[in-house]
Amino acid sequence: MSSVTLRPVTAQDHAAWLALWQAYLHFYETELADEVSLSTWQRLLDPNEPTCSALAWVDGQAVGMVNYIYHRTNWSVANSCYLQDLYVGSKQRGLGIGRQLIEHVYAAAKAAGCSKVHWLTHETNATAISLYQQVAERSGFIQFRKGL
Repeated sequence: MSSVTLRPVTAQDHAAWLALWQAYLHFYETELADEVSLSTWQRLLDPNEPTCSALAWVDGQAVGMVNYIYHRTNWSVANSCYLQDLYVGSKQRGLGIGRQLIEHVYAAAKAAGCSKVHWLTHETNATAISLYQQVAERSGFIQFRKGL
């Protein structure tokens, strides 16, 4: 496999990001209104927003995406970083790209002075869980939520 290049998204990356974003939503069997995806994209480009994104590129093709958000926490003076969305195209899974994207977020969060990086995954996502157990600690907390 060719080498992987990771970099933050730029305005010119919209089509590449959107294709990965839509594949990610499809993976989780969900859909979002176009206005939500557009708003997310605009936030990712806005330096005043706490949300960021990076793409993994192989031979000029975007093959992976990670979106993350810096936020305050009552458990630390420093901010935390929530790794909200992580996706690697099906043909590139198992090649270490997901790990590289996570490590990219670790480095960005550390540089931003964050105290931790955290994320969720679906309980049925065994492949991702196998990777996550290698690169992070499982907190034992269970998520609860209610749509409003």
